[in-house]
Amino acid sequence: MTEAPAVETTQLIVETTQLTKQFDDQNAVAAVNLQISPGEIYGLIGPNGAGKTTLIRMLATIDEPTAGEIHIGGQRLIRDQANPSIKQQIGFLPDDFPLYDDLTVWDYLDYFARLYYLKEPTLTQRIQEVIELVSLEDKQRSPIRQLSRGMKQRLSLARTVIHRPTLLLLDEPVSGLDPIARIQYRQTIKALQRQGMTILISSHILSDLEDFCTAIGIMEQGRLVESSQLRALYGRDSQRRIITASLGEAAALQTAVQAFDGVQVCEVLPDQKIGFAFAGTDVELAEVLRSLIQSGHAITEFHQTQETLEDIFIKLGYQKTA
Repeated sequence: MTEAPAVETTQLIVETTQLTKQFDDQNAVAAVNLQISPGEIYGLIGPNGAGKTTLIRMLATIDEPTAGEIHIGGQRLIRDQANPSIKQQIGFLPDDFPLYDDLTVWDYLDYFARLYYLKEPTLTQRIQEVIELVSLEDKQRSPIRQLSRGMKQRLSLARTVIHRPTLLLLDEPVSGLDPIARIQYRQTIKALQRQGMTILISSHILSDLEDFCTAIGIMEQGRLVESSQLRALYGRDSQRRIITASLGEAAALQTAVQAFDGVQVCEVLPDQKIGFAFAGTDVELAEVLRSLIQSGHAITEFHQTQETLEDIFIKLGYQKTA
């Protein structure tokens, strides 16, 4: 498959300023300032009703904002106009992906490719590329009604990127998929990023986002309460969580660990391991391990754990709106 060249510009792909959407007297999206750089996979998370879908639909030019501005690839979205040059940059996959069951996979993609004015020889080449991208080579002449749910969702993704958008908007794309199908979908999203696409994806399956997202936004009650690089979120807490275990009694190991400077919240875990927060340096942590061994504790496990995206979501998403 021919890969698109990497994006070289530093211009933001998505930039919103005080973006707001009201329904009656309620703010579905409230004064959101969002920035997404080229090549990012930006994960949008939040509880049901937080405004994720409304935000994505405005970025996709489906819904018009009540107030605020949207820039896509440096171009400002102008209200009450068609904005064709912006729409050409966008691929949008809603959570209720529409399909035509009587068409074959090939004919379905051919139909949408022609809507984007693709012509031969580019037309056939591009259809072959996206079929290969979503691993449906052996199903390209099959009617869509014969596909599994996972295959249908991959086909919908192929249709969404048929015109090579620079911005891909995915609203709950893995909903209802089994673990194997989700793995295949994640691999496809990574491949699209390597081809130069910038991707915004909303999902309730935080472990999936953790696997491939480079940045995370947390929404609550229509507001973007957090937006940051994922690695920055992981590294924000100065205290590290350490897990250790020994061949001896857990209580004895707990007593020994608690005696060291920098150790906080030391507790016995249900599996008889010891968990503790440590605020010291790497050198000081290494000294803890060395001293435990020298004092006769038969250490079988000693490692640092990392907060999950779910932990971060609960800590940042809900505390900031309490």
